[in-house]
Amino acid sequence: MTTPFQSMPAIVLVAPQLGENIGSAARVMLNFGLTDLRLVAPRDGWPNPAADALSAGALENGVIVQTFSSLAEALEDRTHVVATTARARGMQKPVMGPADTTNALRTPGIAGAVLFGGEKSGLSNEDVAVADTILTYPVNPAFSSLNLAQAVGVFSAAWQANAGLPAVFEASNEPPASRADLIRMFEHFETELERAGFFYPPEKTPLMRNNLRNALVRANWTEQEVRTFRGAIKALALGRGAARITRD
Repeated sequence: MTTPFQSMPAIVLVAPQLGENIGSAARVMLNFGLTDLRLVAPRDGWPNPAADALSAGALENGVIVQTFSSLAEALEDRTHVVATTARARGMQKPVMGPADTTNALRTPGIAGAVLFGGEKSGLSNEDVAVADTILTYPVNPAFSSLNLAQAVGVFSAAWQANAGLPAVFEASNEPPASRADLIRMFEHFETELERAGFFYPPEKTPLMRNNLRNALVRANWTEQEVRTFRGAIKALALGRGAARITRD
């Protein structure tokens, strides 16, 4: 049985070179809720001061970094391994896109790992050989090279997209406007439009009223929106009256 930490995939950077890319990868991981970052034989060692600035605080605020001398050590507790590559390797492995890969990694009981190669040449064939599946992105085949942190970012965004939008974008709890509120708003609006001479010629008034009401109904008004709109109508009416007094 996996722990909550194990339930999310580990991001494994194999022989990363630049601390800046490690920091940037940590930053985009935490943007999308991933915190398990594993480094296999980082060229410049770890900790790496060059990673700090590019992480934008991710290394101090959630991302846990572990270092390993070999890929085998980094994968000891993993049950499903994904290798990212844009090149055919001549290996008989399932090849998936981001959506199918994240679905597979969210299977209950799976402790996943996603492998990313170093900046110079990516993953070696030996690295890919230990993977269960291959993850590839729908990139331009004539220009498929991604920066290491960008590659991590594409996967991280796909992982979070599978979980849905964050709570900040959930539907408002503001109650919808009642039909009585809407009718009073319509009548208020139409009264002021009539005073302003909008309904002309008179025989087209019913059609114009219906067109306005149809357009307004489609907005799915809340109680607060109705109050705000009626306040705007009142302000415009008062302003028009003030302008008339000034002219007079």
